[in-house]
Amino acid sequence: MDMDTTQNYTYWLSLAEASGIGPSLCNKLLLEFKTPQAILGSDHQTLSQFGLNNTSINHLHNPETQKINRILEWLDLPDHHLITLFDDDYPELLKSIHSPPILLYAIGQRESLGLLHFAIVGSRNPTTGGKKLAEDFAAELSRAGLTICSGLALGIDYHSHLGALKANGTTVAVLGNGLNSIYPARHKNIANQIIGNGLLLTEYPPDTKPHPGNFPRRNRIISGMSSGVLVVEAAKKSGSLITANYALEQGREVFAIPGSIHNPLARGTHSLIRQGAKLVETVDDIIEELAPMASIVLNKLMPNDVDQHQSRKMEPDYKLLLDSMGYDVMSVDQLVELSGLTADVVSSMLLILELEGMIESQHGGKYCRCS
Repeated sequence: MDMDTTQNYTYWLSLAEASGIGPSLCNKLLLEFKTPQAILGSDHQTLSQFGLNNTSINHLHNPETQKINRILEWLDLPDHHLITLFDDDYPELLKSIHSPPILLYAIGQRESLGLLHFAIVGSRNPTTGGKKLAEDFAAELSRAGLTICSGLALGIDYHSHLGALKANGTTVAVLGNGLNSIYPARHKNIANQIIGNGLLLTEYPPDTKPHPGNFPRRNRIISGMSSGVLVVEAAKKSGSLITANYALEQGREVFAIPGSIHNPLARGTHSLIRQGAKLVETVDDIIEELAPMASIVLNKLMPNDVDQHQSRKMEPDYKLLLDSMGYDVMSVDQLVELSGLTADVVSSMLLILELEGMIESQHGGKYCRCS
């Protein structure tokens, strides 16, 4: 890192690591002072007007240099990243939640932050069928162009990440501890795979140990950065329902797979459905609901960029697909037959075209061009 970057990170870390100042107060201070440097340079009396106590103010004026230097050394390692709230690639949807984390620590492919994320969560002790559902849905959604987001926990989380990786998709694991350790330890192998084809992400500094209170809080990031959340299996009292509730508060789409009335792991998903979550049987049930939320991310990636939008139309495969569709209502199978493209390719292209407003999904899994 150059000197300017190091100094900038030092300001951010001094703010984030000050005792007694959580995300809510950090956001309030940034809204008022605009930069961490301005906050750190404010006098005791000014800061006290914002509800900071003496201990917090002293930490701002006298940061823990040793701890900050250890984090800066961690950042010098390959594929280690610090994302600030003001960075262009800070996830746009996450930025819109109440009290977003002002810093994110990451290992892996940083460009994964700018993709369209979709969360899959569920029981830590799923049935064999639940594991397969998580893998299959993660794989199909990955092929459709979504980046699977989950929490690297045992059970459904693990199989969601695994399904995305098996489909050569991108996946993001949000941890409730620092990235100097993987929790649970048995997931070190899949964590390394995620680093190569996605991202490990957390709001906690590298040396932070797993603590029960961290995980519910971590769930707001999983839902906050995602366009929607799918709950595969969940008991009546489940951490997955915390993620789903965060999603509802954040205005995200919540989806749930129903199960047998005799399966205790279906009680949580059935409860969500009764509260208004969308009952899911196929991937199409999810994709047709995502366009409004996904458009926020796409607008961030391509702000008023008419040339880039037009170039999508002129890509040969997209032009071939649109020409095959004409202005008739078509099923995926019909489009596969007419275009000669594979079903996976067609499904992925249809999602992109729908999110860009060029086609519309119709009842029965069919599509038509917009006039």
